[in-house]
Amino acid sequence: MNIGDLVIRKSYGGDVTFRVDNILQNRAVIKGTEFRLLADSPLEDLVQVPPTRVSERGQQAQIKANESLSWLRKDRLEQSQRSGESVAGATGSWSPSPKEPAYFEVPGKVLHLDGDALYLKKSLSLYEQLRIPAEGHHVHESKMAETLFRLLPRVRPDIVVITGHDGVLKQQQNYDLYSLSSYKNSQNFVAAIRVAREYERNFDALTIVAGACQSHFEALLGNGANFASSPGRILIHALDPVYVAAKASFTSIRDTVNLGDVLNHTISGNQGMGGIETRGSFRIGMPKLNNLATLKVAPSIM
Repeated sequence: MNIGDLVIRKSYGGDVTFRVDNILQNRAVIKGTEFRLLADSPLEDLVQVPPTRVSERGQQAQIKANESLSWLRKDRLEQSQRSGESVAGATGSWSPSPKEPAYFEVPGKVLHLDGDALYLKKSLSLYEQLRIPAEGHHVHESKMAETLFRLLPRVRPDIVVITGHDGVLKQQQNYDLYSLSSYKNSQNFVAAIRVAREYERNFDALTIVAGACQSHFEALLGNGANFASSPGRILIHALDPVYVAAKASFTSIRDTVNLGDVLNHTISGNQGMGGIETRGSFRIGMPKLNNLATLKVAPSIM
């Protein structure tokens, strides 16, 4: 067995597909391919599977992911239509042709920190598909607080996503779900949230989406996150934080993010992600932006 191999765990019935991240003597560190789960396992409990193999749970997650993406695209289109109607109501000059809008759109800008390089790549691809401006960085969870301290003044985002891998530590026989010490990375996410909230205290000026599988939901919210995982301490899909951030990005600043709508359309549902009432970040501007390559301008300065 080698680093990068796809595997399942015999003791769990092969319910989740993992990728081998590291091998230490007779144990392997494994990361979920669909879920933001970091685990370790004895080598003898692992079975290598081909790249085409998808677990039943993974298949269900893929179906739900496709449904969620379709919903987001539909919602994105409806937001553009509402923008046009808003401009028409204000000026009476809106053109119904999508090729010639009388306005331009300014979705909320996302700064995405991810503890997993592959998940970051998938996340940035989704932002691009939805035409959401985003900057992403692969950062170990323990370094996220100091990285945000450095990046926030430069990037000046509307939305921050703090995610990666997490989980309840199985070494503790009598674990306490109220204690941060019972979690792999929740304390690191809390530290990063605190830095972000010190930078911007207004919950509507900076939306924070934080957490991963089984994260300490209450601690993340209590320290300043708008949305977090995981209320039911369940596995969340790799793209769940992205869907929440996307919804906040193209919800109008005049509206609050529809909590029931967005959380029920995430892949893991409302036991995987939760949050508080939050205003959107989407704005429209006028007039529509010109193609500067086609403008005929007479220079006025010698």
